Amino acid sequence: MIARPAVRLLPISVALLLVTGVPAQEPAKRKPGDDMIEKYLAQETEKLSHKLLDGAKTLQEWQAKRPRLKQEYLDMLGLWPLPDKTPLHAAVTGTVEREEVIIEKLHLHSKPHLYVTGNLYRHKKIDRKLPAVLYVCGHAWKGRDGNKSAHQDHGMWFASNGYVCLVLDTLQLGEIPGIHHGTYGTPYRHFGTYGLKNKDAVETRWWWQSLGYTPAGVECWNGIRAIDYLVGRPDVDADKIAVTGISGGGAVTFWIAAADERVKCAVPVSGMSDLESYVTNKVVNGHCDCMFLVNTYQWEWTTIAALVAPRPLLFANSDHDSIFPMDGNRRIAERLRRLYKMHDKPELVDEYVSNGGHAYRPDLRVAVFKWINKHMKGDTGTVKDADFKPLSGKELRVFPEDKDVPKDAINGKIDETFVVRGYGKLPGEGEYETWKKVQMSLLRGYCFRAFPERIPPAEGLGRLPLVGLVSATTEPGIQITGECPRKLKKNESTAWLLVVDANEPEAQFTKWAKEVVGPDPYVRLDLRGTGPLEWTSKSPPNFVERSHALLGRTVDQGRVWDVAAMVRALDDETKGKVKWKVAGRGQAGILGAYAALFEPSITEVAIVDPPKSHVEGPTFLNVLRVLDIPDALGVLAPRPLTLINAKDKAFDRTAEIYKLAGVEREFQRKEIPRAR
Repeated sequence: MIARPAVRLLPISVALLLVTGVPAQEPAKRKPGDDMIEKYLAQETEKLSHKLLDGAKTLQEWQAKRPRLKQEYLDMLGLWPLPDKTPLHAAVTGTVEREEVIIEKLHLHSKPHLYVTGNLYRHKKIDRKLPAVLYVCGHAWKGRDGNKSAHQDHGMWFASNGYVCLVLDTLQLGEIPGIHHGTYGTPYRHFGTYGLKNKDAVETRWWWQSLGYTPAGVECWNGIRAIDYLVGRPDVDADKIAVTGISGGGAVTFWIAAADERVKCAVPVSGMSDLESYVTNKVVNGHCDCMFLVNTYQWEWTTIAALVAPRPLLFANSDHDSIFPMDGNRRIAERLRRLYKMHDKPELVDEYVSNGGHAYRPDLRVAVFKWINKHMKGDTGTVKDADFKPLSGKELRVFPEDKDVPKDAINGKIDETFVVRGYGKLPGEGEYETWKKVQMSLLRGYCFRAFPERIPPAEGLGRLPLVGLVSATTEPGIQITGECPRKLKKNESTAWLLVVDANEPEAQFTKWAKEVVGPDPYVRLDLRGTGPLEWTSKSPPNFVERSHALLGRTVDQGRVWDVAAMVRALDDETKGKVKWKVAGRGQAGILGAYAALFEPSITEVAIVDPPKSHVEGPTFLNVLRVLDIPDALGVLAPRPLTLINAKDKAFDRTAEIYKLAGVEREFQRKEIPRAR
């Protein structure tokens, strides 16, 4: 056995740090709602786990569904419609020679000013077109050198054995760093903040979910454009492209191979688990955002890998890898075998399991090399591991000194522009109803796909009138609580449901509630995860919030469900004789407004201190690809809407929509003193 450089043999504790950005932590004391939400997430995971291949049972059914699924897949990465393939502006800034290999230090633009840095390894003597390997890196922290420098042994082996190999830096850990940890939390206290402002390093970016953005989409697109570069080289055989990588690179191997048919062979190493592992078993806590797409269409996760079939695929893992556990690996491998058998090509898929933790070992690398040799060159001979003295990372830098780093790079803010936001046109004269139907169709199909046509009424409410605590089950597994301060009188025809923000001080609630409700009765409602049934919300790893996105929803969408279900139950209980209105402050008010969009028995909405954009919250999947808060409020017309302390000009748009709907008098703005 050939000895390996120590830089490649990572103990499991270090490997875990490289994936998550944070070390293992002591478990926090559990809160009253933890059991409820964990059981709920497991229940919803179980539902999706039966949706493999979108239900296809035969090859014909799968082939009929595959074009649509491919488009959905790209959409969930933020890549549909596909971005324009703008000029690459590829440039080599220098070369290094080592033995018989030349290493080109190069960069390209996957989008204008989105720099991708990498090292291309090739043999000094090339007399024909060679197969090429795109190597995508995992989470190895190498600072200014870029994480490509941690994987140079692969480049050396492939170049020495008849390939051209391009090793790419990742967005987060490249020479020009961006961000992978938008919803994970605050990992940069371990990775460092090189190249980023402090606020960028600690900010939790929940608006990524509202925009349908994931850094997985950037990594996939960077890989696609890298293939564009490779196939344009005179020394590369465009019909023989392979992709491989470990951990984060294993995930990106799946992203690229599923998206780009030019990939003829794929070897993801420790790069994918399934929803049962990620959610039910909380393995999501060990991974950053680049490991996941936004599961808009509520896929069973292995369907991503299925898009690679029937191209040669080796699913490689380690048997003691806590962040890619073997039970998940076995489920995925079995599903892939069934799929390839369906294609009548069972020999083109296999799995390899190495003994050990989350790291490369000689046997694992040899398995990768053998699989690619077999399917790219028809070579089934003996393979030896690479044996060379690594270069220093500084020698492999594309931009040698800080002064050389391009000033026009947008890597650190690509999340703001990668996915196109949807700002639709205002309705024209007499077009409001058509415009409203379009907006609702987009919201239902693109943001609230988990919602039925009408949300069922909450159960277990008890009978009204009542005084004191209120509890109800809004959907299977979810219980919420509230309070009814006084009885409903027989002659009262108006009542309010007041949505409480989880962080709202009692004095603030009391102040605005008195101003909004006046003498009317009301039910004060604590939504899921708040009040007496609060669950643990620890950042990082934001388990509950991130798990919801893996299931095609968000916590805030669940809270919209709670409001709609509760109002419908109250309306049923009062036999439609009471006009139920909804009010809330800040994000809670917007939750009430969206509930009104889905529940017709809500007759009026009032919002105190409304946020002007979903960038501030609440968080709904993909909503910023459809509309933003001012337009969503406009969809409420002709129902009365009152905005309180809403001076921002953004709400002029809401007023204009109500005017175009012919009900401008139903929209009001008011000011009330703010509670201290």
